[in-house]
Parts: sequence; structure tokens; C-alpha cells
Amino acid sequence: MKAKSIYSLPALATILLAGGLASCSETDADRDKGATPVIKYARMCDAEAADSLVVSASLGTRVCFVGDGLGDVQQVWFNDQKAKLNPTMVTSHTIIVDIPNNIPGEVTNIAKFVTSGGTSTDYPFQVSVPAPRVETMSCEYARPGSVVKITGAYFADDPNVPLTVTFPGDIPAEIRTISQEALEVVVPECSEEGVVTVTSIYGEGESTFHYLDTRGMMFDFDGLTGLGNHGWHNAPVENDGSGISGNYIRLGDGATTLAGADAWDDANFSFEYWAGSWNQPTDYPEREGVRLFDIVDFSDYNNMSLKFELNIPANAAWQACAMQLIFAGTDKVTMGYPGLDIYGNTVPGSNNDFFQTSMARGLWIPWTANDAYHTDGEWITVSLPIKDFVYAPDGSGASTFLTSPEDFASFHLFLWNGGVTGVDCTPMLKIDNIRAVK
Repeated sequence: MKAKSIYSLPALATILLAGGLASCSETDADRDKGATPVIKYARMCDAEAADSLVVSASLGTRVCFVGDGLGDVQQVWFNDQKAKLNPTMVTSHTIIVDIPNNIPGEVTNIAKFVTSGGTSTDYPFQVSVPAPRVETMSCEYARPGSVVKITGAYFADDPNVPLTVTFPGDIPAEIRTISQEALEVVVPECSEEGVVTVTSIYGEGESTFHYLDTRGMMFDFDGLTGLGNHGWHNAPVENDGSGISGNYIRLGDGATTLAGADAWDDANFSFEYWAGSWNQPTDYPEREGVRLFDIVDFSDYNNMSLKFELNIPANAAWQACAMQLIFAGTDKVTMGYPGLDIYGNTVPGSNNDFFQTSMARGLWIPWTANDAYHTDGEWITVSLPIKDFVYAPDGSGASTFLTSPEDFASFHLFLWNGGVTGVDCTPMLKIDNIRAVK
């Protein structure tokens, strides 16, 4: 018969606790302290490419290095750029790390692994720099001779291969300043729509935006689509020489007060376009009353942005209410009488009830209670992803959402509510080229 080992409960607890401490207190860093890191190979972290061994990767790529004695590695360098190391991604046999996005000043084609004691291991690894990525331009309708800011990534200016910027028609632009993520350039004499191209020693990148963009245009106020005011109120359409591309609409006049709380002034701070007509049954005439989804492809609306040009003078700054940006289907609002439309659908007719419900819309609030917002009288391009149009009027979550292209028949822009309390102000917002773009 085996002899039984008998312990009192306190003694047993002490033994178990001691064993637990012994097993848990020693970390990979402790076990590998004093060891020289050994790198055997590197692989990608993407599940689809995890079996692929690599000897090079692009800036910003996540890479897994596999080896031995890696637990005490405290620093990882790629060329002369130090990576941000997450301790939870470091074990005795693997290190997962993101290659820094910064373009190296000195290229060694070495990845260096440094322990807490200063022991280091070099591993041959080449970091490739992508072609320039061109993402935004401060004003997509900027006039020739004006200075604009272009943002993106990987703007590398090599002394032997200088960075260049060209506008549509292969027209070169003068570059004023260069950083890895931003350029200031002078817009050349260019009247052609298209992409802006940035070329570096690492390749050529085309802008995701268009200069003089007319794609997805809904309201240019100059006759391209023929659409404009089409609701109960008419926002003034002006052309006083201060526009960016001809006519523009104006909300506020720089003298009329927009209340900081409980404001409702759709006569002065609203632009309405409601699809439909006063004909019975309701129809949707071209160039006046057409459904917006009949002139713009909204089939991929979750990957689109609402864009427009904006100008707010410094002496007419905005500091109250959200800009509510509301798309609506013909089930929510139509210009004309309630009843049926030519397709047999029930339509509600003209109303301002629809946007007071908690149906989804975009809210844009660039001002704060301490800082009024203006563009110093300059035109800028505003871009708002449609996937973020998920708010109710008061800033809470919407109860119904944009779910199909048919929800993009009408459009309403109104300075109102937002669930924020602002400051009484007398703003003037000039707006042009309202469009929906992938």
C-alpha cells in the first residue's frame, strides 16, 4: 500500500502558493537576460502570407521575426529608425513589430535587436519605401497662383532625384515646402480636371482626389447639373467675385444672429433640395426635381465622401449649432403634394418633419465653445465620409440608417441643434460644388 501524504490546509496552501510564484515569476525576459539574440528568419503576420519568409518589407509593414533568446530584446531598429516595441509582442522565440513609417536618413539594410544589457544582433533586412501616397489637397478648386497644402505619405526628396508635383495635363507645380507627409505647392496655370501626381525616387503616386473635381457633382450652382434650391427656402446664390468657381450659395450674412442654444432659423441657415414636383402623380424632372441617385452612382455609398468647398470670413465666424447633412429617400420627403409618384410609390410631399426624427445624418462641428471657426476668408475643401452619417439631430445615435442608394434622393443642409451649446454668433458660410465621391 502506498503511503499517503497528509498536509494541513494552511501548509498545503503555502506549498501551492510557493509553487505558483516560482512558475509565474520568471518571464521570457528573465530567462533570456544575458543571452545574445538569434534571428533565424522573418515572416509576414498576414494570415494569408504567414507561411512566406521575407528578407524585405515596406515601411509600415508588420513583421514577425523568429529565433531564440529574444525575450530580453528592448529595442528594434530598422536602418536608423527605432521601432515602437510592444512588450506583449516579445517572447523568447518571436518578436512582432511594425516597421516605422519614417523614411530612413541612413540606409544600412540592417534590422538591429538590442537587449536590456546592450547586447545587439544585426540581421540583414531591407526596408523598401513605397511610392508617394497623395491623399488630400486643402482646396481642390484652388485657383492658379494660390498656395495649397497636399497631404499624404512618403514624400521623399532625394538630392539626385528631386521630388516633383504635376497637375493634370502634366503641368509642373512649384514646390514651396516638403516634409514626409505634407507639401506646399503653387497651383500652376491649369484648367483641366484630373489627378495630381507626386513623383519621388521611389516611384509615382496619383491623388485619390481630382483637381477641379466634377465626379459625383450634385450642386455646382453654375448649370452643370442644373440643380439648386428646391424646397421651402431659397439660400441666396451669389457671384460677387469672391467665389472659387463661379456661383455659390450663402448661409447667413454676417449680421444675422445664430443663437448659441435652441437655434432654429431655416430661412437664413438652410439649403434644401427635395426631389419631386407639384405635378400629380409626383414626377422627377431632369435638372429640377430629379432624384439625386439618378445622376450620381450611390451604389457604393459606404465608400464615398460628401465633399464641398467652404469659405468663412474671419469677421463672420461660426460658433453655434452643428452642420446637419441629411440625405433622404422619397419615402421621407418630396417636393409637391403627398400621394403617389409616377412609379406607384407613396410619397409624403413637402415637409420639415422628416429631419426632426432620429433618422441618420452627418454632423459637422469644427468650432468649440472657446474657439469660433472660420477659414480666414480662404476657400477650403471639406470631406466627410458617408459611413459616418449615423447621428440623430441631437448628436445621439440614429434609429434608422442609410441602407440603399434609394435613400439618396434628396439633400438638406441646415445649421441646427447637434446636441451642443455654442455662442451667439453672426456667421456667413459660402458653399460650392457639393458632390459625392468615392
